[in-house]
Amino acid sequence: MGLLILVRHALTEATGRRLSGRTPGIHLSEEGRRQAAQLGERLAPVPLAAVYASPLERCLETAEAIATPRRMPVREVPELAEVDYGRWTGRSMPQLVRTALWRKVQQTPSAVTFPEGEGLIDAQRRSVAALEEIAGRHQRAAVAVVSHADVIRLVLAHYAGLHIDLFQRLIVSPASVSAIALGDRIPRIVRMNDTGGLDDLASRRSPRDGQRRTSTPSKRPSGRARGT
Repeated sequence: MGLLILVRHALTEATGRRLSGRTPGIHLSEEGRRQAAQLGERLAPVPLAAVYASPLERCLETAEAIATPRRMPVREVPELAEVDYGRWTGRSMPQLVRTALWRKVQQTPSAVTFPEGEGLIDAQRRSVAALEEIAGRHQRAAVAVVSHADVIRLVLAHYAGLHIDLFQRLIVSPASVSAIALGDRIPRIVRMNDTGGLDDLASRRSPRDGQRRTSTPSKRPSGRARGT
């Protein structure tokens, strides 16, 4: 049985602020480089037959953190590049969320083709086809594949049997690991959005909840571990 380990690239200065798309020259931030190094350490116990990546710099730099300690090359796969967002590329997120197309992307992505770009269905098809080809080369081995949030979410939706209109319900965080086992009649998603900790969940807690917890007296020993 083959194992596809899908890794989203680590943080850049533009992550969450601007739709980078296929813009060249966007590198990992200082925090992103730290994330990538930790990712390489987290994956160290996993024997990998190969490391593949989108050809964009932020993915290649993340992939190198996995491949270099193993003295392995990073194999570029153009079909795993970011969605072609066309004229949306480079625009800020606050600008995009105010558009009618943004609402369509959230509610009925199957009907969306980005202006002068590609459709999300097309992005799903080419990325799944690329992964099937990779899996065919490594039918009894694990490989790491570094790509982008929307690409990985579209792939996970496909292998989970979810309609593409539901793919926005999936979350794929920077430097996260998802894994799909192939070759046992049906695909099996064995990891999804694994960041190696629970900090991403803590950051989603509302301030009100935080205040409520803080104000509640605790009977546990004061020396207990936090954030585990």
